[in-house]
Amino acid sequence: MADIISTNQFKTGMHIEHRGGMWRIVDFQHVKPGKGGAFVRTKLKNLETGAVIDETFRAGEKFARVHTETKNVQFLYDDGTDAHFMDEQTYEQFALPRSEVEEELTYILPSSIVQILAVNGKPTAIQLPSSVELAVSETEPGVKGDTVSNVTKAATLETGAVVQVPLFVNVGDRIKVDPSEARYISRA
Repeated sequence: MADIISTNQFKTGMHIEHRGGMWRIVDFQHVKPGKGGAFVRTKLKNLETGAVIDETFRAGEKFARVHTETKNVQFLYDDGTDAHFMDEQTYEQFALPRSEVEEELTYILPSSIVQILAVNGKPTAIQLPSSVELAVSETEPGVKGDTVSNVTKAATLETGAVVQVPLFVNVGDRIKVDPSEARYISRA
């Protein structure tokens, strides 16, 4: 028997049954308007088709939860069409279509250990950690005396991701980045 959860228990990465299919919650936001009942705006991704939809639910609406399993895997390489991984325990290799994990790949280096979400034993998505350490490969040089707070510049990381960083960050610096928001956290 599947667990029944309400919209109040939604978490990013959770899987639910909706419209006869399995969907991953990509993003959600609880909204309490001044007038009327509260509701939840969600962005859902279909596990079979890959389609992403925006859906609004009444607060407290109930859904069947699909149980997911997380596995530690090693990211091997990206061949342009698929991203290849290896299960750390069985050494079994598998691939996920690049189009499904493209966003996450911009924060992963080859040989990195990541978590894969699996539904019914089938890998469906990458779960990134809350922060990753990457080196800055390209950015404008900082100018001495530029210490105005909250001023940022674009920096390209070793994986190709572009994030806004403070002016004092230079090429070669290792920084911590929040991959869910593409946001600079601190120097590593």
